[in-house]
Amino acid sequence: MPLNQPNPETIDLLLGRRSVKTRDMTEPAPTGDDLETILTAAMRVPDHGKITPWRYIVLDKQDQEVLGESISEALVAEGETSEKVADKMAGFATQGPLLIVAVFSPERDHKIPLLEQQFSCGASCMNMLVSAHALGYVGLWLTGWASRSRAVARDLGLTDNEEVAGFMFYGTATREPSERPRPSIADKVTFGLGEA
Repeated sequence: MPLNQPNPETIDLLLGRRSVKTRDMTEPAPTGDDLETILTAAMRVPDHGKITPWRYIVLDKQDQEVLGESISEALVAEGETSEKVADKMAGFATQGPLLIVAVFSPERDHKIPLLEQQFSCGASCMNMLVSAHALGYVGLWLTGWASRSRAVARDLGLTDNEEVAGFMFYGTATREPSERPRPSIADKVTFGLGEA
C-alpha cells in the first residue's frame, strides 16, 4: 500500500481495540500465517539506533503448563506466598489459548538511552495487540509478580540483562468486551506552551 493514503478502517480499528480478559477468550488462537503476521508487525516499530531491544517467546499449551509450574515454585522459593496460593498461580500461564512472552532485551551501555529502548519494546508489544485485533483475535497484556521474578526469568532462558516486559495472551472473544472509561483529550492534552 502506498504511504500517506487515507485509511479510515485503520482509525476505526485503533479506536475500537481493547484488551479482553482471558476468561472471555477461547480457541482459536492465532497460528500459521496469522501468527507470523502478528510477529512481523512487532518488528515494524520505531527503534532508535536499530537495537531491537526486544524479543518474544511463543509458548504452546505444553510450554504454558511448564511455565505455570515454574511460577508456582518460584512464588514459594522466593517467599512471596504460601503453597496453597502458589498452586492457584500455576494456572497463570495457561489462562489463555496462546501465550507470547515479551522480553525486554536492551543494550544497557549503548548511547541510546534505556528509556528509548523501553519505548521501542512497548511499541513492539502494542503493534502485536493491534495486529491481532485487525485479524479478528483479541489480546491481553499482563505483568505482575511473575514478570519481575528472576527465577521465572531464568526458567524462561532470559539473560541477567533481560526482563519480562509482559505475558501476552491471545485468543478469540467469547463475547463482546465491555468498554472501560478513557481519559479525555481535555484532561491529557495541552495545546501550546501556555503562560510561563
